[in-house]
Amino acid sequence: MAAEPLKTLFYPFEAEALPLPRKDARVLFLGAEPGFRLPAGFDAALHLAQGFRSHFRALQALGRDVTPRAEGQDYDMALVLAGRHRGQNEVRIAEAVERVARGAPVVVAGSKDDGVDSLRKRINGLAPLEGHLPKHHGVAFWFRRAGTNTAATLRAGNPDLVVEGGFKTAPGMFSFDRIDVGSKLLAANLPDDLKGNVADFCAGWGYLAAEVLQRSHGLTALDLYEADFEALEAARLNVHGAIEPRFFWTDLLTEAVDWRYDAIVMNPPFHSGRAAEPGIGAGMIRAASKALKPGGRLFMVANRQLPYEQVLSAAFASHAEIARDGMFKVLSARR
Repeated sequence: MAAEPLKTLFYPFEAEALPLPRKDARVLFLGAEPGFRLPAGFDAALHLAQGFRSHFRALQALGRDVTPRAEGQDYDMALVLAGRHRGQNEVRIAEAVERVARGAPVVVAGSKDDGVDSLRKRINGLAPLEGHLPKHHGVAFWFRRAGTNTAATLRAGNPDLVVEGGFKTAPGMFSFDRIDVGSKLLAANLPDDLKGNVADFCAGWGYLAAEVLQRSHGLTALDLYEADFEALEAARLNVHGAIEPRFFWTDLLTEAVDWRYDAIVMNPPFHSGRAAEPGIGAGMIRAASKALKPGGRLFMVANRQLPYEQVLSAAFASHAEIARDGMFKVLSARR
């Protein structure tokens, strides 16, 4: 959770460097995360956009007006919470410019560790800033929409991509500019006889699911589970074949899976922000065990140093390492 950048984002209003929006104003908040505290007197209607499922659900539970993608036009103000992905930050700022009314302010904030200073300089070269303030180890800056040239330039510099194999991706998605090496290793070591109901947990933009669909001819169902809304939308374009896949925007760590599977493939994340968090992968292993039929098989890839074998031993009847290279290992397990 971006606790410090969230504080930075609202600091210009607290410091009275920016006037509070009118009570009847409509404010768009792109990249919104739970945990923000509105300054006293900030009574405008907030419309939040957040495509990461766990953040979306947390904001929804707080009663916020939140959608996975931004909707609507002619907002009186836009707030943009910047993260680690330069391209995603620039696309969000472009969208903010496109969705606010002419002359409306766009306020951006992020952490210095995530490169917000270079982002500020980049935007200042396109749309002269009205001001900026450092606070909470971050920087907030703001400008006003004068036209759409800024948005067009930012979008031109961060186009959607088509990577090896014809897969469509976009900035901000995991491994958006290439097929992930670990996923390639897993795909190369999957059995060709996968059949029945199969799922791809943490499916991303769909590479592993596409490989399964292409190589396994005994499938009766193929389901993709992914927490990143935009990645799942890309997967809808990338995964197609003899059977029609199903797509689930799901937080596998907190939401139950209703279906049961003969096999699950997955390349689970192991970072939360900058910090390594093996607990995410461990939670995915337990979720996979619950979603498999008796005798069902799990095939997963992980960094070699991650100690998932103990979790596999507790959640499965048997497990084995079936491949490895200099960075990754492929593990299989049977429920």
